[in-house]
Amino acid sequence: MDERIGAVLRHWDDLGPEGWYRGTAEIDAAIRARFEPLWQEARRTGLPGWDTTAEGALARLLVLDQFPRNMFRDRPESFATDAAALQAATHAIAQGQDLEIGPPLRQFFYLPLMHAEDLMAQTHCLVLFEERMPGENERHARAHRDVIARFGRFPWRNAALRRPSTAEEIAFLEAGGYAHALEAIAPLQR
Repeated sequence: MDERIGAVLRHWDDLGPEGWYRGTAEIDAAIRARFEPLWQEARRTGLPGWDTTAEGALARLLVLDQFPRNMFRDRPESFATDAAALQAATHAIAQGQDLEIGPPLRQFFYLPLMHAEDLMAQTHCLVLFEERMPGENERHARAHRDVIARFGRFPWRNAALRRPSTAEEIAFLEAGGYAHALEAIAPLQR
């Protein structure tokens, strides 16, 4: 196994749930300093061979989907490997590799679908969370799907991607954007 797989997984494990979604400058800088060359390689090659194990597939998804969001926050590069991440996630899920990884790490197989500006991927993501990892992420999957169903894209990305926003998107963002969309989804009752 490529030793870099272990390095990626250890780093992500060390961050833990408290660090995964905190966008601090320190976390972003540490990932950039340590993993930007690996991300550049993944962007060029897709890291062939990493998908032969569930752990390798997970590490590949972290490099393609999560790390750029930290390394290039609010810049176009944040989304540069989204298509590759979506393809890698779809393949890994079809192979059942997501089921070899327990929660909470399993979610990182599904997040490339949640990050896709594609309604079919969004719908598949919601089903995966409902069936394979029920919990709070179902609300997030539903909110993301609803935004894509409404706009066909994520309006909060427009500035980073230098896309013009429609009047409806501007109104959505001014009303609270994603936070408002999430509030519209009732908490899950289990």
